[in-house]
Amino acid sequence: SVLIVFGGSIMVVMLRCSLEEFLNAIKVAGKTFKNPLEKPQELISSLSEYATIARKDGMIALEGQEISNPFLSKAIGMLVDGSEADLIKKTLEKDIELMKLRHKQGAGIFSAWGEIAPAMGMIGTLIGLVAMLGNMSDPKSIGPSMSVALLTTLYGAILANVICIPISQKLVNQSELEAANAELIIEGALFIQSGGNPRVLTDYLASFVPPKFRAELLEAQ
Repeated sequence: SVLIVFGGSIMVVMLRCSLEEFLNAIKVAGKTFKNPLEKPQELISSLSEYATIARKDGMIALEGQEISNPFLSKAIGMLVDGSEADLIKKTLEKDIELMKLRHKQGAGIFSAWGEIAPAMGMIGTLIGLVAMLGNMSDPKSIGPSMSVALLTTLYGAILANVICIPISQKLVNQSELEAANAELIIEGALFIQSGGNPRVLTDYLASFVPPKFRAELLEAQ
């Protein structure tokens, strides 16, 4: 039952994509569960801090900042390098586009896997029934054949509805949230590059924060 459902569904998925795409989907899913996204209000607080430093000491003062977010680190790095606003926007938007593509491919593979798993369960059920009906004269073979027929359906349903489909939906949701955070960072970086007032930055970026946290963010500035 395990070989039919898990092995068979992986084989069929591999026929739909390359080995590299399949491994990348597993990698993307792992990062999604391992690395939680930063909250927008945390990013806004960091950007406000960097805006204050840049306005007071110049862009070069941002070079020594320790930034854990890779996208934010790249944006600040471009500010330190003195890149033009158009170049910053185009480069970072291209990164968002490629990020969405990776997530879309990963979600598509897991969605396809979720479609295939129940079908492989049904195939296993038919195999078990054929084996059972082919040996009706031997009562001892009925039990194992029936177990294959039932367990493959169970494993197919579990693999699809408990693992593959939820992961696919999570990748889609996380992609949208990560893209929103990236857009926030782009707007903040362009604001800093233009030399805007740090006190205005929080108000400018408040629309990226859920309404229930917006008042707290504005009060904390």
